[in-house]
Amino acid sequence: MKIVVVGLRGIPGIMGGVETHCEELLPRIAATAPDLHIEVIGRIPYTGPVRREVAGVMLVPLPSPTSKSGEAIVSTLRGIIYAKRSGADLVHIHAIGPALLVPVARLLGLKVVMTHHGADYDRDKWGGAAKAMLRLGERLGIGFAHAIICVAPSLRASLAARFPAAAERLVYIPNGAATLPVSDAADSDVLAKLGLIAGEYCLAVARLVPEKGLSYLIDAHAASGTTRPLVIAGGEMHGDGHADLLRAKAGQGVVFTGALPRDVLGALYRNTALFVMPSFHEGLPIAALEAMASGAPMAMSDISANRDLGLSAAHYLAVGNADVWAAALGGDLSRFATAGTDAGRAFDWPTIAADTLA
Repeated sequence: MKIVVVGLRGIPGIMGGVETHCEELLPRIAATAPDLHIEVIGRIPYTGPVRREVAGVMLVPLPSPTSKSGEAIVSTLRGIIYAKRSGADLVHIHAIGPALLVPVARLLGLKVVMTHHGADYDRDKWGGAAKAMLRLGERLGIGFAHAIICVAPSLRASLAARFPAAAERLVYIPNGAATLPVSDAADSDVLAKLGLIAGEYCLAVARLVPEKGLSYLIDAHAASGTTRPLVIAGGEMHGDGHADLLRAKAGQGVVFTGALPRDVLGALYRNTALFVMPSFHEGLPIAALEAMASGAPMAMSDISANRDLGLSAAHYLAVGNADVWAAALGGDLSRFATAGTDAGRAFDWPTIAADTLA
């Protein structure tokens, strides 16, 4: 059986929640189901043009634009056409923007599974027309896909309430909490290259986009009085100017690292005084799951997707309230400890792979 996976930029090591999800998930499925042939459609600007195998999964790069509005839809259309021409049995479409093309895949006679990673139309980066198209993509994906995977229980409940006719096709399968690789260098050496000391910094891992809440986090950090630097690990997308605004307002106590290799991120997670996620919108956040798997103390905004991680109430702070976050950053961080708790046990990648395969 041949499965073609579309809707992501590619693998491995490419920034983005969907990309990390697929990089963790698909090789595990391939390892347990050798009768499956899995191909991931990558986008040449991110993966390069060379077709190659990645951990038992074939990466097939196709031409793609890099514009915010056209990249996903053009890449997905080319991927679906490729799937049909190459004799695929099933196409797995990730996210609600690419899901606009679920009906096209059905018309071509393909079986379709869609993974809904979250309500992307809630993101500030999209204008009114784009949000309308994303809502349409959600509706078409849920209406025409043979099965829909929802990465968070609150997301599945919301969709079942809004689309009751599709309730039986909605399946909750979460993202996983991966343990990141360890660098050949000692953690202290990795941190030293970034000018950091173990236990003496706060960490946010996020793309530099408005819905991640980094703007008010920077304000909160400045008002907190803490001497710990705030490290923001992540890159910008599509050059929309938000990253420049963040850098302009940040003081000397804020460190922008850009996108980092996963072994370096692992060292940052393991040694932070506090992992922070002030987002206005998430699906089921992989960065938070990685922090949890690393045993990092955690403070998160009190949105439903973050609450789906199941941490105690002490770990959740009012979204958008810089004063509340300032008090937390400047106070006793011991309340945010996760080490030694049951946090993360429900987000096991081998189980997730088995459920997805089924």
